[in-house]
Amino acid sequence: MIRVRFVAPDGSAREAIGTDGVRLLDVAQADGQPLEGTCDGQMACATCHVIVDPADFDRLPSATEEEEELLDLAFHATRTSRLACQIRLNADLDGMSVRLP
Repeated sequence: MIRVRFVAPDGSAREAIGTDGVRLLDVAQADGQPLEGTCDGQMACATCHVIVDPADFDRLPSATEEEEELLDLAFHATRTSRLACQIRLNADLDGMSVRLP
């Protein structure tokens, strides 16, 4: 089990559980988080944009150029922004915290 902490825009937080290899988007949606994922992970939108806690950001593999281009269009994008559809959970990410913009 891999724990992920979702922080809402109002600062409230809730922890969800995922498993190895599952997309962060799927964990968020199963937990009722307001991430659309309109394109179902096909990298055609940025509706699953999350802001990864800076302390956790370096634990992620680097974003692809295509993901970076979509993040340029995302609302309130930051240096640690990522698309939840592009983050596959693994044991190294246990305890990761992401903020919903």
